[in-house]
Amino acid sequence: MASSAAQRIVIENCAIATVDADDTEYASGHVVIAGNRIESVGAGRAPADLENVVRRIDASGHLATPGLVNTHHHFYQWITRGLATDHNLFNWLVALYPTWARIDEQMCYSAAQGSLGMMARGGVTTAMDHHYVHPHGSGDLSGAIIRAASEMGVRFTLARGSMDRSEKDGGLPPDFAVETLEGALAATEETVRKHHDASFDAMTQVAVAPCSPFSVSTELLRQGADLARRLGVRLHTHGSETVEEEKFCHELFGMGPTDYFESTGWLGEDVWMAHCVHMTDSDIEAFARTRTGVAHCPSSNARLAAGIARVPDMLKAGVPVGLGVDGTASNESGELHTELRNALLINRLGPHREAALTARQALRLGTYGGAQVLGRAEQIGSLEPGKLADLVLWKLDTLAHASIADPVTALVFGAAAPVTASFVNGRQIVEDNRLLTVDEDAIARSTREEAQRLARIAAQG
Repeated sequence: MASSAAQRIVIENCAIATVDADDTEYASGHVVIAGNRIESVGAGRAPADLENVVRRIDASGHLATPGLVNTHHHFYQWITRGLATDHNLFNWLVALYPTWARIDEQMCYSAAQGSLGMMARGGVTTAMDHHYVHPHGSGDLSGAIIRAASEMGVRFTLARGSMDRSEKDGGLPPDFAVETLEGALAATEETVRKHHDASFDAMTQVAVAPCSPFSVSTELLRQGADLARRLGVRLHTHGSETVEEEKFCHELFGMGPTDYFESTGWLGEDVWMAHCVHMTDSDIEAFARTRTGVAHCPSSNARLAAGIARVPDMLKAGVPVGLGVDGTASNESGELHTELRNALLINRLGPHREAALTARQALRLGTYGGAQVLGRAEQIGSLEPGKLADLVLWKLDTLAHASIADPVTALVFGAAAPVTASFVNGRQIVEDNRLLTVDEDAIARSTREEAQRLARIAAQG
C-alpha cells in the first residue's frame, strides 16, 4: 500500500464503474490515488481531511473505469496497414510474410510507438505485444519494443514470439524469417532474464510465445512450455483461429488444435491463446478445466473472415477471456476501446443473439478479464483500494453521448468516447485525447517514413 506521506490525486464528481467482483458502481463518486496505488473509491466527495493532495480533478460528466488491458497484438504490423484487405488468414499471411521478413530494429521501434500511442489515447493502460518475426541480422527487436513502451509510460507485457517452421518445412514464413529451435529458445530465455519484472507494480513483463501450430515445431512448443515454467513466466500463442488451422492440425498431428496443445503442455492457468474461434464443447471444457485464457479479437476475426468466437459459452464455462486489438494489418484502427462495442455486437450475431453479452460484460472483458488473462488480476483490472492506479476518465457529456442516461451503456454502445485523462501507475499519460509522454506528430511522421522504407525494401526483393 501507499505510505501515509504519498502524494495524492483526488478525482471527484464522476460516475464510477469499479468492475470489482460485485460490479459496484457509483452514480457520482470519487477515486483517491496515493502514489501508484488506489487508496479509496466510493460514493460522493472524497474525505475533506486528506493530506498531501497535490491535485483535485472535477470529473463532472465523466465515467471512471479501470484502464483497458490489451491481451493480443503485433506492433510491427503498424507499418503494413491497409494491405491484403480482401484475404482470409492463410492467404493474408502468404501475402505479407515476405514484407514482414524484412523488418529491422528502427521499424519495430517506430511501429511500436504507433501501436502503443493509438491504444493509449483510447484508454489502454496495459498493453502486450506478441512479436514473433526475427529476421536474421535485424537487431534487438525486443529491446526496441520495450523501450517504446517504457517511453510511453504504458504497463507492458512482451510475448517473445518465435518461429522455426518455414516454407521448406511446410510452414508459411520464408526461410530467412525463422529461427532455429536452439536459437529461439536461447533468445527467449535471454529476453526473460533481461527484461521480466515479477514485482507487484511491474511495468514490464515477458512471456514465452511460439507463434502458432503452423509456424513452429512440436519441439519448440514443448521446450518453450518447459522454459516458461522453469523461469516462472506465462505462455502465449495463437489457437483455433480458422477452419484451415483445424484441418492443418488434423492432417499433420492427427488431432485438433486443443488436443495438440494439451499434448505439448500448452494448457494451464499460466497460458493464454489468441482468437480461439473454432472451439468445440470439449475444447471449451478443456480450457475451463485448466483455466487456460483466451484473447478475443472480434475486429480482426471479422476482417480476416475467421468467424465468431464462442465467447458467451466460454464465459459460462468459466474460461478467462480478455480483449485484443490483434495486429493492425488485420485491424487497421488499432484501438481497443472500439473492441468493447465490436465484441458485444459481433457476439450478438451468434446463436445467443441479444443475450450474448451485456455492456457490463463487454467492459469486464476489456478490463478485469484482460488482467486475468495476463496473470495480473491481483494488481490491475478493477478500481479497488490497494490496486495499482491504472484508470481512465471517459468524457460522456458531449453530443456523442449526453442523451444516454447510463454511462456504461454510453461507453460500450455509443461512439468511441474521448479520453480526458488516463493514469498508469499513478502517472497521467493522456490528457484531452493527447499523449503527454511522447510527441504524437513525430510518431506519425516516423511511422509513415518507416512504412515507406519497408515497402521499398520489400519491392526490391
